[in-house]
Amino acid sequence: MRASPNAVRFAFQPLYSLHTGGIVALEALARPGKGSVHELLDRAHREHRLAEVDIALAAEAVRAEAEQETLLPLHLNLTAPTAAAPEAAFDPLLDALAQVRRRPREVILEIGPPFAQVWPEQLLAGLHRLGELGFRLALDGLGRADLPFALLAAAPVDVLKLDRSVLRGLPQDAASVAVVESLLHYTSRTSTRLVATGVETEAQLTAVRTLGVRIAQGNLFAPAADGVNWSHLLTPATPEPDPRVGPGPLSAPRVREFMRPACTLPDMATCDDVRTALAAADEPTGVIGIDELGRPQWSVDRSRFLVTVTGPYGHALHARRPAARLADTPHVISADAGALELLELVTDADWSRTGDDVVVVDARGRCLGVVLVTEVVRGVAEAKVEAAAALNPLTRLPGSETVARDIDRRIACREPFVTAWLDVDSFKAVNDNAGFAAGDDLIRALGRTLTDLAARLRRMTVSHVGGDDFLITCDVDEIGTVAGALLDTPWSADGMPVTVSLATLVCATSTISSYREASHRLAPLKKRAKAVPGSSWVLGRPDTDRIEILRGRRPVPEQRPAPHPLDQPA
Repeated sequence: MRASPNAVRFAFQPLYSLHTGGIVALEALARPGKGSVHELLDRAHREHRLAEVDIALAAEAVRAEAEQETLLPLHLNLTAPTAAAPEAAFDPLLDALAQVRRRPREVILEIGPPFAQVWPEQLLAGLHRLGELGFRLALDGLGRADLPFALLAAAPVDVLKLDRSVLRGLPQDAASVAVVESLLHYTSRTSTRLVATGVETEAQLTAVRTLGVRIAQGNLFAPAADGVNWSHLLTPATPEPDPRVGPGPLSAPRVREFMRPACTLPDMATCDDVRTALAAADEPTGVIGIDELGRPQWSVDRSRFLVTVTGPYGHALHARRPAARLADTPHVISADAGALELLELVTDADWSRTGDDVVVVDARGRCLGVVLVTEVVRGVAEAKVEAAAALNPLTRLPGSETVARDIDRRIACREPFVTAWLDVDSFKAVNDNAGFAAGDDLIRALGRTLTDLAARLRRMTVSHVGGDDFLITCDVDEIGTVAGALLDTPWSADGMPVTVSLATLVCATSTISSYREASHRLAPLKKRAKAVPGSSWVLGRPDTDRIEILRGRRPVPEQRPAPHPLDQPA
């Protein structure tokens, strides 16, 4: 075969969490020098080398991504016939992972078509082998590929990827909406996750978010790019801001985001009524008894109830009796509460009831739905993992997306604010003269100071963009405290005096439209601050070109010496 994996380059496209806006994984996409990857695999199939080439591409993708050191979970594409290959065929992929010090658990193998070219029993056996090797698995192309429902139901996978062809009908096409809703119901019952791929428009994003999809991928966020060039990533679009949302940084997911319909009965229902409801096709995990106003009065857990009524004489003793006699007081929480509040509620409950459904209520105490504790735990864990992956290893501060979200939130809430760019002067000279270790110590010290400031100033948000660059947002009345703490400190690196530059942009209401515009306007201010000798602070505003030098030594104009009398012409 003429083409080889070594002649293939790789593009990477991120997958985003629609809860936090953070990147949760990267998908590697092969880009052969000639033709498409499908043509490459077709030739390999004709030459009976499909598994060999398919796995070799996956191994090369692992090496290509390792050069970027993102440490994010990596999605690799494999065809269904390859997934059914013998275990020994995957040695090149395992070797590549060992070479870059990655574990199989950090890789999600996306199994895609053609599914019809392999016996379902062989494919299922292959998927189980890959799972035993430690890989996580996904089924790709739902809605387009030749994937049988029986295989979908039996496959031991963690992720399902909805094909872009289904999303094209959103949000107007009722059938497309129904397909997404049915898959979300399936994933909620099987503890898998649904990924919407090919999100191209704001309308599609709003539709999948509203339906409850938690992970999305597509050109609306970021196109696939050679290497992992973080500068091309876009902040995911967000819904219209809720005016009730108060100020503050991005928090954990809200209870509303995990809500599912509740199975309810009148609070006077009998145990036989509950048993009938639990035997329904949807098989609810519990039943909620509500009064005539829709307020929860009792809660029945499926497992405990069935153990009681199906035991010896259970039916005779309980069938016609009120269900409330076998029920518990419901765990109740507001729809707008944070997920962490729900976990605290469950932690304080009886240990025997930590797995019960929690009833979600509105302001009048009426039942809106239920949430499953396991789903909330997973959602909070994902948010924590995403946040940890985004932290700078030196300072443990988040990246620029944190300040970006804060600026966009303040703009949406029509709040005046200050955004600032902190930079070490001549940082290359610090590394060249004092050494990289001393430079790292300096960056850590700056990070600790900013972290302490953010703890004291509740409206301050900090990001470590990388290297010696930090971004800050705060209220207008807080910037003086921030500047004083940063500029009054005698910074040094291994005894070598160091100065810093602080460029600030004061944004009144409606004077700035986006984070992108704010960063564009900060750039010349940073350049101006670095031109001021010593530790400096300059201030600008979006509605004027005037720049104020608030701290730092103004450069003294160069004075030419007076001419000597003997140099005067006769």
